[in-house]
Amino acid sequence: TQVAVACLALVGCSTPSSEPSSDNKVTIYGVYTDAQAQAFQDELTAWGTENGISVVYQPLSSFETDLQTNIDVGTAPDIAIWPEPVDVLAHARAGDVLALDDIGGLDLAAPKSTLVPGWDTLAVADGKTYALPVSAKVRSLVFYNPAEFARYGYMVPTTDAEFTALVDKIKKDGSGYPFCAGIESGGATGWPITDWLEHYVLDYNGADAYNRWIDGKLKFGSDAVGKAADKVASLLLSKGSVNGGGTRMATNSFGDTAPLFETGGKAKGQCFMLRQGAFITDFFPDSIKAELAASNYAHADVFPLPPPANAQAGIIGVGELAAAFNAEPDTVKVLQFLYSDKVGSEMAKISGFASPHKTFDPNLYPDPLSKKIGQIMSTASVFGFDASECMPSPVKAEFWAAGTDWVTGKVSWTQAAARIESKF
Repeated sequence: TQVAVACLALVGCSTPSSEPSSDNKVTIYGVYTDAQAQAFQDELTAWGTENGISVVYQPLSSFETDLQTNIDVGTAPDIAIWPEPVDVLAHARAGDVLALDDIGGLDLAAPKSTLVPGWDTLAVADGKTYALPVSAKVRSLVFYNPAEFARYGYMVPTTDAEFTALVDKIKKDGSGYPFCAGIESGGATGWPITDWLEHYVLDYNGADAYNRWIDGKLKFGSDAVGKAADKVASLLLSKGSVNGGGTRMATNSFGDTAPLFETGGKAKGQCFMLRQGAFITDFFPDSIKAELAASNYAHADVFPLPPPANAQAGIIGVGELAAAFNAEPDTVKVLQFLYSDKVGSEMAKISGFASPHKTFDPNLYPDPLSKKIGQIMSTASVFGFDASECMPSPVKAEFWAAGTDWVTGKVSWTQAAARIESKF
């Protein structure tokens, strides 16, 4: 049974009201910037021209602050696109955005039928849907260097057994370190380790447990979460897995990708696998980025993080979701387009974009790597939104901090879990 993962919150009954009208113009505020903003506007313009509606996209530099200011002075847009479902639900509680189920003429069944399971319930509360996704970003990826795999006779693993066997073989061979795994990120140090843990909480325990974990109902100190922590520890924190061990992980930047492309073995800190999001290609050395731009994957390719045996094949990531401030006919028409698998014809050309739809045309991805990443998303059995981003801010901050102390060996997982749990 395919099941869904959601960021849940209780929402009151108040909803904005509006009399249906039509001015042939729809305004969208959102978080897309630069090239992605232009690509999005190009798609909106093309669609709008065909449908007789002027659709204008406006990026907000400080999204939540600027949006709230507009709401407060009565200049809210017709539609807004959020980077996190919890913020959509906060506006639903405030009565700012409409429950999509209550908008006449909006067909939710169509987009829900094509979405990867999990995306359809990210912004659901009290049985009402307040937003659906427009775009996605994949996190459960493992990047590797094909030339170095070939040099040592390593094969891309397709199961967890093969994955763990590869880790053990790299250690035994002494060819380098299995993982590149820096978790330093300034004031956000520790977030990369939360992604590791989230993936295995979802895989081992399924969507319902993942939801309860986000809500604070499944405790960090539970056996269910502990099992995921044990898995991460067995891969990352065992001797020889990472250059310098956990202590080095905590001071090594998540964006330091150079060791993945080293050829000098352990003496040069060479590592063979980097579990990260699709965005990490922006941190690759210039020579590797030039190869990728030329669709040369001799030194950089990707595979999905395999699920453990008898576990669900989940994908962790983030994305952007659209919600409506009114039910005007033009707004409804634009929403129907935004929620469809047709969005992405131009945005897919920008690094990092993936469609949340199973039915998105893979040929719209401009190169084999982005196509592969897109298909990793489209074939996932369930999607889980980055759990720490769905948790209250104090919990998220402690997850990062305590997770870092766990990685460095300053605390046990039991101690780290208790610290995080205390922040709910």
